[in-house]
Amino acid sequence: MSQGRKSVEKVQFRSSVSTMATPKASSKWTENISSIAARIFFLLIIFQIPLFRVTCRSGMCTTPLHVTSSQLIASEIFPVVVVKGLLYPGAAVNGLIHNMTVPSWDNLLDLYNLTSVKEASAVTDLQRLEVLAGSYFTVAGALVGILKPGRMSMFGSLLIIWGLVKEGILGKPVNTDPAKAVYVYPTMVIAMICAFSSVKYDVKKVVRSAPIRSSARPLKNSSKSKLK
Repeated sequence: MSQGRKSVEKVQFRSSVSTMATPKASSKWTENISSIAARIFFLLIIFQIPLFRVTCRSGMCTTPLHVTSSQLIASEIFPVVVVKGLLYPGAAVNGLIHNMTVPSWDNLLDLYNLTSVKEASAVTDLQRLEVLAGSYFTVAGALVGILKPGRMSMFGSLLIIWGLVKEGILGKPVNTDPAKAVYVYPTMVIAMICAFSSVKYDVKKVVRSAPIRSSARPLKNSSKSKLK
């Protein structure tokens, strides 16, 4: 009788230990994936890897950071120094890749055609509010995701995709110039994968919501037969 109870208790203890160990391992795995994806997404945004091509206030923008910078300078929400600090890493990398030169800090706004962006019409941004808002969320999510990955990057990427699809497929706004047509680069797929992978999923809540059932059951029939 005592030996049967001990064997049952050992089996239950092992099953509980195994169920406690698997959520910890899976949570560490998801945390590593989300942090790596957030860092890759940050590099894509801060180094200004071309993701799309769309008309903006400064002409043609190919990155969310370019769209955000043109709007920040036009609205004067942040000082110009902050905008230059965001643009300079990508400008330096692109300069070294294409011309083997580092751009000057003073000519940075001329390089991105942002000197006369205040006088440009705001109609282009109003017609593409999804791309503009998505670029804001994407840049903010890339910066915040280095410290704490969240859903901001994913939400911004979805807004950008919807804005590009609406203009490219639905034709809103109407564009008659083929040179200014919407174009999506293959790197946008990588950015979307990183944005979705950077979201952390709490495995502990999922495990707690599901009741744990022990597979081992006490042998009632055998104990009764022994007593008889």
